[in-house]
Amino acid sequence: MKPQAVRGRHGLDRHPRARGAHLFSLLLIFAALPANAQSPQHPLDPLTWDESWTLLEVLRAAGHIDSETGFSFVTLAPPNKADVWAWRPGQPMARAAFASIKKGPRAYEAVVDLVAGELLSWREVPGVQPSFLDSEFGKAGDIALESDEVRAALERRGFTNLSDVRCSGFPLGYFGNEHQDGRRVAYVECTDIRRARTYPFSRIMAGLSVVVDMDAGAVLEVIDDGVVPAPPGDGRFDEEAIGSPREKKAPIAVEQPLGPGFDIDGHTVRWGNWSFHHKVDQRVGLVISTVRYKDGQRERPVLYEGSLSEIFVPYMDPSMPFYMYNFLDSGEFPAGGLVKPLAPGLDCPDNAVLFDAVITGDDGRPQVIENASCLFERYAGDVAWRHHDFMSGAIESRPKRDLVARVYAVLGNYDYNFDWVFQEDGTIQVVAAATGIAAVKAVRPETALAAAGSNGSNGHSDGERVDAYGRFVEPNIVAVNHDHFFSFRLDLDVDGTTNSMQIDRLQQERLPESHPRRSLWVVDSEVAQTESDAMLRLSFERPKLWRVINPAARNHVGYNTSYQLLPRANALSLMSNDDYPQRRAGFIENHLWVTPYQPDERYAAGMYPTLSPPGKGLPEWTGADRPIAETDIVVWYTVGMHHVVRAEDWPVMPTAAHTLELRPFDFFDRNPALDLPKKP
Repeated sequence: MKPQAVRGRHGLDRHPRARGAHLFSLLLIFAALPANAQSPQHPLDPLTWDESWTLLEVLRAAGHIDSETGFSFVTLAPPNKADVWAWRPGQPMARAAFASIKKGPRAYEAVVDLVAGELLSWREVPGVQPSFLDSEFGKAGDIALESDEVRAALERRGFTNLSDVRCSGFPLGYFGNEHQDGRRVAYVECTDIRRARTYPFSRIMAGLSVVVDMDAGAVLEVIDDGVVPAPPGDGRFDEEAIGSPREKKAPIAVEQPLGPGFDIDGHTVRWGNWSFHHKVDQRVGLVISTVRYKDGQRERPVLYEGSLSEIFVPYMDPSMPFYMYNFLDSGEFPAGGLVKPLAPGLDCPDNAVLFDAVITGDDGRPQVIENASCLFERYAGDVAWRHHDFMSGAIESRPKRDLVARVYAVLGNYDYNFDWVFQEDGTIQVVAAATGIAAVKAVRPETALAAAGSNGSNGHSDGERVDAYGRFVEPNIVAVNHDHFFSFRLDLDVDGTTNSMQIDRLQQERLPESHPRRSLWVVDSEVAQTESDAMLRLSFERPKLWRVINPAARNHVGYNTSYQLLPRANALSLMSNDDYPQRRAGFIENHLWVTPYQPDERYAAGMYPTLSPPGKGLPEWTGADRPIAETDIVVWYTVGMHHVVRAEDWPVMPTAAHTLELRPFDFFDRNPALDLPKKP
């Protein structure tokens, strides 16, 4: 197994340069090299296996490693941005690693120079909680099971054998209560795993909630609202449970007998006029950087770095434990890596090239995620552009071919698909899609029958609406209403780092009474001067175009070159402004934020969202209302979706995707896809 190796459908059998037997043989030689023979080839490359060990050894030599030391997450320390843009292959490059560390009850940050093998900094960070270690999810359950009160509650539910139960915990969130006075607090839930082949999310025990102090190893509170019988359904969706799959009479296959149409050099990709760097990061998943588009003889910069920044999932049920479900998934749960292995030929098509990734475990040792990301071309029969000339009858049409970089993040019951799609017309699509299993709760049979008696809509039992906060998907099982919010950090550098955010408002203009028309719309443009000018929401009634422009660069007719951020479907939070989850995830207040570039401002909810009080991240940074005109700026965009669960979403939901586009707007002098061939 090779860290960061390129993999095809059946292992190390495909390579973008495999154009013949000779190059294929060279690939096999490369694949046989030991893991530690690979070294970084670009300043933004992810940490290698060797570099991860260097970090650990430097900290050990400095006396910072002991039995209480745990690594919450490790990543490449951001190199100087100007140096990265100026760097060329073969030149020396700075390499440093950043580590977030939990040592006993304290939080520390370390930065290690990987070239010199020296500790650059070690500092305690007071008043914060690092993200949970991989081992702590199970440890929280172990703490709960040591409690006589918890064991008695399980016995009342018929569990005398603890091997029939799995208990696990996760960060409690923040509600300003007595438990949250600097403690590392977790909520624990227990699941009936008897006869379970897969993790039975439908059999999480309703009515029993446990709060534990992780550092003290103590149970703080047990809430037992009474026994709720396990529902009859098991929520299975594997092939054995479903039966024979439907027959496909006409199979579809994508074949590229000459190999992919892109070239890879380390983590740098070239495809047509596009070039970019890609990697997998432990906390945010797929990172796309140094994106350039070749326009004639010019390699024009578009995007320095783009990635997910945070995921926020709040649930809409006032009962325990669902009111506490308000997960900042990227910041609270990077242990084990945000992304998980892909299934070749299923999560990615047969023609995809797959990549492994190196992450760091709780103990600081490197680990490999096989098939962590994939890269593939696709052609779905779509058209890039066309026109039918009505005079001559001639049809000019060009097929559309895309390049897709993909990862899957798995966070408990949900699976998230993130795609970065490069198009030949200069557009980049960013896709956030949700699938997996909706969170559900068991309800008592008599309550469910009462709901059924009222046609399953707003059923009552003793005056209680049992499905006011969700919908039945099985007898005795209610799927709880919830939201998904995805914040993306987009460091656009349009023709350089000196950019501005231009807001083009489409406004109605009244025409004179003498005119046959009464109204039309015109574009009223302004440049956002400070951060408060760019705190914006989508509105159908007051449409706007959001464009990152370069005030010093113009196209052939004199317009500033720009890239437009073009939203698609979206949603805003419906929680009140005084609600703790709303305040903790303050970035959901707006769809758009713009900040001046700061290398340490990377996560929309802040560096340490675990058990965090409100106001961190974007609300805190933008409180200074810093200037953002004609400078290096970062755009933050939030995609939101409200999920009212359908019957069709159970037992596993069909993929629901939301998209935004980074679209060239006066960046080119004309359609850059005019020269596409007539074959895809």
